[in-house]
Amino acid sequence: MLIDDLKRWRVILASASPRRSELLRSLDIDFEIRVADINENYPDDLRSEEIALFLAERKAQAVSSDIQENELIISADTVVIRGDEILNKPSGREDAIRMLRLLSGNRHSVVTGVCFNSIMGLHSFSSITLVKFKRLDDSEISYYVDKYKPFDKAGSYGIQEWIGFIGVEHIEGSYFNVMGLPVQHLYRELEDYLSKNG
Repeated sequence: MLIDDLKRWRVILASASPRRSELLRSLDIDFEIRVADINENYPDDLRSEEIALFLAERKAQAVSSDIQENELIISADTVVIRGDEILNKPSGREDAIRMLRLLSGNRHSVVTGVCFNSIMGLHSFSSITLVKFKRLDDSEISYYVDKYKPFDKAGSYGIQEWIGFIGVEHIEGSYFNVMGLPVQHLYRELEDYLSKNG
């Protein structure tokens, strides 16, 4: 079982996200947090679906410069894609409102890239969830932005918050992926990673 396999590892989460910490902890995995500031720019020729994976790998490498033999780094990055536009974290209130108006009444993709790094090498994968919002009133958007201040969230929303309860009509794929970590996929990939390299 994965929990037993991880006992010989010092697991490190390379993310400051409280949501990712909560989700990883829910898998009964003991870990510590180690975060490094990274440049979140990415090459212009990357496809939208590749951006989260690129940034997750960059985060893992940023905290792996002096990786120890028993350390296992887990990093992740999430992007929201509406049409051809990448909706990152909003720059402020007006940008958050703009993004939620774009998502209102439409379907969008949430892509999370996850990366493992250890002395056994780098392994990464991504998970995609499709989310459909109802038509949101401007009053609903303003209420959510002003009360919940989603300025640290890609796409300017948290599906586990009020806006998700009243606004999300349909999802295809992992709900937890939209929160920032596809935990079932992560568990399966981690089992495979450790069994192949253990």
